[in-house]
Amino acid sequence: MNKPRKFIPALYLLASALAATPAAAEPLLLRAKQMLDVASGELVSPASVLVEDGLISALNPESWPLGTREIDLGEKTLLPGLMDMHTHLTLDFFTGDDWVTMPVRETAADWAIRGTRFAKDTLMAGFTTVRDVGANTGFPDVALMRAIERGTVPGPRMWPAGHYISITGGHCDVTGFAPGVLEFGPKQGIANGVDEILKAVRYQAKHGVRLIKVCATAGVFSFSNQAPIGALQYSHEELKAIVDEAARHGLKVAAHAHGTEGINTAVRAGVASIEHGSMLSDESIRLMKEHGTFLVPNLYINSLELPPETPPEILAKNEFLKPLVVQSLQMARDGGVKMALGTDACIFPHGENGREFAALVANGLTPLHALRMATVNAAELLGVDDRGIIAAGKLADLVAVDGNPLEDISVMEDVAFVMKGGQIYKQ
Repeated sequence: MNKPRKFIPALYLLASALAATPAAAEPLLLRAKQMLDVASGELVSPASVLVEDGLISALNPESWPLGTREIDLGEKTLLPGLMDMHTHLTLDFFTGDDWVTMPVRETAADWAIRGTRFAKDTLMAGFTTVRDVGANTGFPDVALMRAIERGTVPGPRMWPAGHYISITGGHCDVTGFAPGVLEFGPKQGIANGVDEILKAVRYQAKHGVRLIKVCATAGVFSFSNQAPIGALQYSHEELKAIVDEAARHGLKVAAHAHGTEGINTAVRAGVASIEHGSMLSDESIRLMKEHGTFLVPNLYINSLELPPETPPEILAKNEFLKPLVVQSLQMARDGGVKMALGTDACIFPHGENGREFAALVANGLTPLHALRMATVNAAELLGVDDRGIIAAGKLADLVAVDGNPLEDISVMEDVAFVMKGGQIYKQ
C-alpha cells in the first residue's frame, strides 16, 4: 500500500521568515485509469501523477508528501495539456457581426475584453497553450496574454503575434474602405519593402509579441477578383528580411500561405511554420523537410458553412480550396513533413478547438498522429521543452477525457478535466 512520507518539522528559527512567505499550493495526486505517453504511443495503466508547485514531480509514485490531496478521475484517460498553434482569441467571425467594418467601429480594448471570454472557452476545451497568430491593431492579444499571466482572467498560455505583417492591400490589410479612412503603415503591420519591414518587426517586438505572423500570400478572405487564389504577396528578399529581423529579437515567424509559390518562397526564407498550406507541391514537401518547416493545417473549418453575409467571391475561393487542403495534408503526411495542430478558431466558436482532431483523422491521420500534433510537435514548434508530454519536471498542464482517444478520437471534443500549472480549472 502507498503511504505518505513524513517530513521533519521546520526549525523554529525559520518560523517567522516562513510566515512572511506566500503559502505554496498543496501537493496533488491525480489518479486515473490510464495516461497516454504521446511520445511512445503507449497507454500506461493504472496512472497517478504527483503535482507540486505547478510541476509534475513524479509518475506513479510509491510515496508522496504529507497533506497531499488525492483526486480520483475514475475511468478517465490523462493526457498532456493540448496546444493550438493557430488561434485568434480576440477575433470573432462567427456571430454574424459585420467583421469588415469592425476595425473602424471598435477599439483594442473591445477586442481584448471580448478575448477574455474566448480565452476561458479555449482553456475549458483543454487547450493550455496557444499561438495567437494575428489580432487587430493596438495589441489586444498582448494585453490578453498579460492579463492571463497575472491571473486576472483564466486562459491558456499565449504566444501572441500582435498585428499581422502584410503588403498594402494584401490579405492582412483592411481593405474595402474609401481612401483616407484606414491608411495603415508599419506600426499597424502594413509594410512594403525591406525598410518598412524592419520598422514593422521592430515595433512588434517593442510591444511584447512572442512571434511574428506574415501574410506571404493572398487568402480566402482577401478581396481581389484579379489576383490568383493564394497569390504571392511578398518577395523572397522581403520575407528573408522579416525572418532575419525577427530572429534578432528571438522571435520565430509563422507564414500565412495558400499558394504554392508563396509557400515555397516562405520556406526558403526560413519561416518556422506554414499556416494553411493549401496548395503544397512535391517541391514544397522537399523544401519543408530540408528546412525543418512545420505545416499547421486547418481541417475542421473545411466542414463549416461560412456566415450568410460572406461575399460570393470569398465563398467561391473557400469551395475551390477545400479538396486541395485535404490533398496537401495527405501529401505532408506521406512525405514526413512535421505538422502541428492549428484550428483557425474565430472562424468558428472558440472552445470547439477539439473538433480539429476528428477532422484530421477523418482526412487520413491516425489518432496518435493528431494527438502528437497538439502536444510534442507543438512544443517543438514553439521551441520549448517544458510541456507536451507527461513526465517529471514538466509543467503540470494536464487534461483528462472519458474513454480512449486512440480508439475514439471524438472524446477530445469533450474534455472533462483541465489543469494548468497545477491549478484545476475544470473537473
